[in-house]
Amino acid sequence: MNSSLKQLMKSLLVPVFPGGIITILIFYLDYFQFELVEKFLLFAAFVIVPLVILLLNHDEKNKHQRMIYAAIRWLQFPAALLILASVMSSKMWGLESTIIPGILSLGWLLFTLLLGIYGMTTIMISKGKAAEIAIGAGLVYFFIGGIWFSLYQYQLNLFQANPATHALSSLHFHFSSAIVPIFIGALGRIMTKKNWYPWVVAIDIIGPILIAIGMIFSKPIEYIGVTLFACNIVVYTAYLLTYLRKNALDIKANIFLGLSCLAFYTVVVISIFYPLLKNMYSLTILDFIPIYGSLYAFGFVLCGLIGWVYMVGFIKESAS
Repeated sequence: MNSSLKQLMKSLLVPVFPGGIITILIFYLDYFQFELVEKFLLFAAFVIVPLVILLLNHDEKNKHQRMIYAAIRWLQFPAALLILASVMSSKMWGLESTIIPGILSLGWLLFTLLLGIYGMTTIMISKGKAAEIAIGAGLVYFFIGGIWFSLYQYQLNLFQANPATHALSSLHFHFSSAIVPIFIGALGRIMTKKNWYPWVVAIDIIGPILIAIGMIFSKPIEYIGVTLFACNIVVYTAYLLTYLRKNALDIKANIFLGLSCLAFYTVVVISIFYPLLKNMYSLTILDFIPIYGSLYAFGFVLCGLIGWVYMVGFIKESAS
């Protein structure tokens, strides 16, 4: 293993390993009396975002981008601890009626602002490359997710939406809105360019906005956004599986990216058969939410990110 790949693996373990342990404790210890949506948001802060950071390219000649990247690397874990403290203060420390949870949430908001600034910088220096625009847009969506989280912790009502809707909106932007553009951008970096690819990127940027607007104002708009977004993921997974089959790549990257695609299609199959399963076993949507969430977050998102990190390592090793 060459020095560049060793450095990549080291940078993977340092930020992700402690966050992974904290996440496991949050999900499995009764001590943490959190809502499921809060557990998934903490999972995003401690595990998903550090993996995303590993996928970011930065121009060594661009001083401002290099400084922002360094700040993001150093501030991620402290910001994640602040989001944990924010949730604990509202759920375990008896401070839910104070502004303390909201104040603590500002740490994560400022960190996601850095991600958003980095994303805008990526877009501006991308020279029109659709893949980099997609990744930049995904980083900007993390910032929007941070805004929704702060609104949730301040227990504010905005646009006639209650705090529970703010939590779901934050979850949507931390997982779907941010991650899918980053996945599509990562694919665009390695794929043979197709005429349809910029359209996929454009739809992928517009879709999350329609979903967020629809969640608050209009169900038909939300359905349109979800349909466009789901179709985009189908295009991404179908092309990715074809690419993995036709190209000799790192076996670990193949396994994790394949598992990511499988998790998504499993969610689709369960969604199709949901009405039948609901009637056969007297289940409700609340029974399916943990299943959907786990398959999407741990299957599609986590496995996909790990797969792309290994892909980056393979590409660097091949180029050296």
